[in-house]
Amino acid sequence: MPGTTRRAKIKAFAKVNLCLEVLGCRPDGYHDLRTVFQTISLADDLEVGFTPGRQTSVELESSVDIENNLVVRAARAVLEESGAKGLAKFRLKKKIPMGGGLGGGSTDAAAVLIALPVLTGRPIAWERLIDIGSTLGSDVPFFLMGGSAIGLGRGTELYPVADAQAQHVLLVAPRVHVSTAEAYKALGRPLTSVDSLPKINISQLVALAVGGGRIAGDWRDFCSNDFESVVFRQYPEIGEIRRKLEKFGARLARMTGSGAAVFGVFEDVWSMDRASSALRNETVIPISFVSRARYFSAWRKGLSQHIDDNQWPLHSRYSR
Repeated sequence: MPGTTRRAKIKAFAKVNLCLEVLGCRPDGYHDLRTVFQTISLADDLEVGFTPGRQTSVELESSVDIENNLVVRAARAVLEESGAKGLAKFRLKKKIPMGGGLGGGSTDAAAVLIALPVLTGRPIAWERLIDIGSTLGSDVPFFLMGGSAIGLGRGTELYPVADAQAQHVLLVAPRVHVSTAEAYKALGRPLTSVDSLPKINISQLVALAVGGGRIAGDWRDFCSNDFESVVFRQYPEIGEIRRKLEKFGARLARMTGSGAAVFGVFEDVWSMDRASSALRNETVIPISFVSRARYFSAWRKGLSQHIDDNQWPLHSRYSR
C-alpha cells in the first residue's frame, strides 16, 4: 500500500548579477568568474508531491517543454543520494523568462534539492547538497542560500555578504536568445592566470558598497558585466534597452549573466513607471531584491506543514 502523499507549493526565485567579470578559461573548459549574485522577487511556481512507496519514479508536468529538465535531474539525484523510495511528482509553472541570464533552470533545481529531502524525511547533508547542485549547474549552489553573495571560480565558490536593498527595480526581457557558449567564445578569454585567482577586485567593491546601505547610484561605477561589450555588438537592441532605462532615471542599469535580460534600479516608483511605459513593446516586469532573510522565510512558509523548527537547512518532521 502506498503511503499518504506529502505536498507543498513553493517559489523558485530568479537572480541577477550585480556585476560579472570573466577572468579566463579553466583547464576543465569552464571559466573563472567573479560575480555578485542577487535573488529577485520574480519566481517560478513549483508544486511538489512525494508518495512513499516500494518503487521509485519521477514525474513532471511543466508549462514549458524543456529538454533534459533540471527538475527531473535534481529529483533523481536526491532520491539516489538519500535512498528514499516512492513517487516524486512535480508541476512547474514557468514565470522566469528562459535564456535571459536569470537562472530559471538552476533555481528550479535548487528548489527540488531543498524541498524533496523535507518531503521524503531523508535529510541530505548541506555540503552534499551543494556538491550535487554544482553538478547540475554553476548557479545552483547560490540558490541554496539566496540573498546577496560573491561567487568565485565557476560561480560555485560562494561568500554571503550583507543584503543589497532595492525596492523599485524594472526587469526587461528582450525577445532574443543569447547563446551563453557563443558569448563566452566572443569574449575570447585565454587560460586563467594562477596569479589572478586569489584576487577579489570589482566584486569586492560591489559587495562592500551594497552591504553598506549605499544607493544604486553610489555603486553604479563598480558594477560591470564583461558580456555587455560582445552581446551589445551582436544584439544592439539589448544595449538600447539599457540606455532607455538610464535615460528614464535608472540609477543603475545592467545586463544580467550572459543576457539577454536587463535590469534597472530606480529611486522611486514614478521613475520606474515612466521607464516601463517607454519600454511597453518589451516584456517588462517590476521586481524587488529579495534578502536572505526573506528568501529563507519564503521557504519556511512553503514547507511549513512538513518542518518542525525554523533552522536552516530545513529539518523534516518525517525524519527518524
